[in-house]
Amino acid sequence: MDDVLRFALLGLGLGALYALTAHGIVLVYRGSGVLNFAHGAIGMAGAYVQWELAAQHGVPYWPATACGVLTSAVLGVLTHLLVLRPLRTASSLARLVGTLAVFIVLTAIAVKRYGDGLELVPGKLPTKLLTIAGATVSEDRVWLIGIAVAATVLLHLLYKRTLFGLGTSAVAENEGAAASLGWSPDLIATGNWALGSALAGLTAILIVPVIGLSVTGLTTLLLSALAAALVGRFSSFPVTLAGGLIIGVVQSELTRFGSDVTGLAASVPFLFIALVLVARGRALPLRGTFLDRLPGLGTGKVRPLPLAIAVVAGLSLVSLATPLWADAITTTLVLSLIILSIIVVTGYAGQVSLAAYALAGTGAFLAGHAAADWGWPFELALLAGVLGTVPIGLLFALPAVRTRGVNLAIITLGLGTTLEAMVFQNTDLSTTPGSDGIAVGKQTLFGISISGVDHPQRYAAVVLVLFVAATLVVANVRRSRTGRRLIAVRANERAAAALGIDVRAAKLYAFGLSAAIAALAGVLTGFRSTSVVLSDFASFNSITALGLAVIGGVGFLVGPLFGATFAAGTVGARFGDLVLPGLSDWMPLIGGIILVLTLVGNQDGIAKGLGTRGRKLPPKRPETVPKDVPLAAPTVTRAAPLPLQVRDLTVRYGGVVAVDGLSFDVGPGQVVGLIGPNGAGKTSAIDAVTGFTRAASGSVRLGDRDATRLPVHRRAAAGLSRSFQSLELFEDMTVLDNLYAACDRPGRWAYLTDLVRPGSRPLPAHVLVAVREFGLQDSLDRPVGDLSYGERRLLAIARAVAASPSVLLLDEPAAGLSDDETRELAHLVRRLAEDWGMGVLLVEHDVDMVMSVCDQVVVLDFGRRICAGTPEEVRRDPAVRAAYLGDLEPEALA
Repeated sequence: MDDVLRFALLGLGLGALYALTAHGIVLVYRGSGVLNFAHGAIGMAGAYVQWELAAQHGVPYWPATACGVLTSAVLGVLTHLLVLRPLRTASSLARLVGTLAVFIVLTAIAVKRYGDGLELVPGKLPTKLLTIAGATVSEDRVWLIGIAVAATVLLHLLYKRTLFGLGTSAVAENEGAAASLGWSPDLIATGNWALGSALAGLTAILIVPVIGLSVTGLTTLLLSALAAALVGRFSSFPVTLAGGLIIGVVQSELTRFGSDVTGLAASVPFLFIALVLVARGRALPLRGTFLDRLPGLGTGKVRPLPLAIAVVAGLSLVSLATPLWADAITTTLVLSLIILSIIVVTGYAGQVSLAAYALAGTGAFLAGHAAADWGWPFELALLAGVLGTVPIGLLFALPAVRTRGVNLAIITLGLGTTLEAMVFQNTDLSTTPGSDGIAVGKQTLFGISISGVDHPQRYAAVVLVLFVAATLVVANVRRSRTGRRLIAVRANERAAAALGIDVRAAKLYAFGLSAAIAALAGVLTGFRSTSVVLSDFASFNSITALGLAVIGGVGFLVGPLFGATFAAGTVGARFGDLVLPGLSDWMPLIGGIILVLTLVGNQDGIAKGLGTRGRKLPPKRPETVPKDVPLAAPTVTRAAPLPLQVRDLTVRYGGVVAVDGLSFDVGPGQVVGLIGPNGAGKTSAIDAVTGFTRAASGSVRLGDRDATRLPVHRRAAAGLSRSFQSLELFEDMTVLDNLYAACDRPGRWAYLTDLVRPGSRPLPAHVLVAVREFGLQDSLDRPVGDLSYGERRLLAIARAVAASPSVLLLDEPAAGLSDDETRELAHLVRRLAEDWGMGVLLVEHDVDMVMSVCDQVVVLDFGRRICAGTPEEVRRDPAVRAAYLGDLEPEALA
């Protein structure tokens, strides 16, 4: 029992330091909306400055500590001013990678100056032993708890009782409104970066006597701090303190009583992160911007002749290369494969994963044991490593079902770190007796020796061929139906689901394919020597890999080769040594600096800049819509005549009833209007009918099918399609690809067949007719961003029509249109009902349009139906005039 209490007290001291670090993360997040992945590195820099001044230059401890804390504060301010402020209108991915770039730069500088060894540093806090309830503990742990509690109280009071704290809260709630009241968001952010980073430096200095001084140890402290900050929802300092203390205690107890399980204690932060994120879903309310823009995408088109020439040239260079250059080529290509896996999951599917190296290590682990334990040849071991990693990749994808963005980055980094601690660092699993890794021997391929030790040129040639094959697979996916679905999910998950795209399946597919490619890189890395050494797959290397992907162009197939050039041991490093001997030692730092410059100057990466230079405008696509095809031509399939029945629909948001017992029907070929004042519950009703809100009750039937419990994409596939008031188009696609995303219905095996043969077909007849009817025939190859507002409105409806729905729900389709455009739209809506046989539910503020086009009108007020009938009946209803029309005479709506 004494051991339990003693280790609990030790854990409280460690947890106090976790909480202090987490407080700094919370400060930065509250002040600027940025989750700072460089927080541990900034604290590490302050700790090294303090140690160097005190240990090597004789500066007294406390002045040296002040200098270390000040150094961290200055680094935080510079990070905000030089990196994050220029990225304030960039995508959330760019802002996240901006902090990763600072992490890369600071760790590269620290390793270059101090090395990555462990220094034992004495502390200044009292260390005499105290006896508490029969347990003996060092006095410094009590001091650490006291410091954490005092800091928590001061920060709580600062942000609750001072103008600076109130300003920070105001900016966090609404930057625009806070600025209009005289608060400077930039000044508030700078102050919080300084304070949060100073706290990072202080915490690092305090924790060094406990865990030792090392670059890796201090930077990986980030995960424990993130777990504590997540418990506190990145807002509450007392709850964050409690979270840090609990994590520290659990870790300490598992260190003592769970020591039989390697890495169990180190996995505690990940377990907290997983529980919090999975339970809450999107736990971080990310601060976005109207100008938020995702990185650019390549087309995935492959030119066979240039590719063949490049492959032949590459094989020729490999055959002529010296062993040293062949090894550099191999390193470049396997790193390019890891980056290629990031392009699939992050560039195409928009999921920010920091698990690339963990998955690569998994592939190497499985293939290594297949070769070492079961004697499998290289070909089968490679296949086992690649296929065996796919289920692990799907496991990593499970959190992506409920969260994305930086939340997903946190949990994948934590999961990868846990895998590293429990498997890669477990000598019972990761080594063969008498070897420094898993002994796999020298490899042969179909009886030919390809040993990376004896024949590095042959091994490099094999890696080159496999890299080209993997790139072609990814190019096929980009051009396929599957690729369009991935990009639709990346652009807008709501709109994708509304078109019948299974968002979960798309994410799982992206993670599975990415895992297979990363595993291929891992196997090729491990088998280049006679032993698979799993220490080569440190989880935090995934941060560097993501940075290199962004440098090259995270949406472009040639990006991996450009990005990998800036890593140590690659062809780029070898060329650097030729120009300036010793330059390769500086490649991590050079890569980090180039990453910062890339983010600020060209977020789409090197490949985008080179790919568009000198490119001519593409020729206009020949007209594919026959102008002599009438709308009701027999080649155009009418919608399946399924009536929509909604009964007792109720939507509650907390204590607010947005929709109260609403019932209505939409029959085939009928247009039903849903009108009411602002806040009457019209959009909430559409969201509930289409499955976008979980706060709904009642029943929704489409034909004979009960759709009440169906998810969004299955309702869409059953025949319910909708447009959005805010349009929610796929901005990264052309008009044509937006339409294809709606009308494509891949078969059961499309996810596999698209890997080798991109599935494509001409636009169906009903989509061709819709293109002509909505006037989009000359805009098929135009990016969505080039369309006028009116054209975007029409595309939003045309895309919903392309899904061939039985019932079409239109949310404010005429918003922002001119009178002439509105009249034309009303004519089109009427034709969709009469000639296409669709049922249409029309939500619109333009009462003239509603009354002119609808067969039935339902009027809502405060979520309740107050009238339903023909337009003439609605015009004359006294309840409508009192609640909706006010003093207007009925003739005003005639």
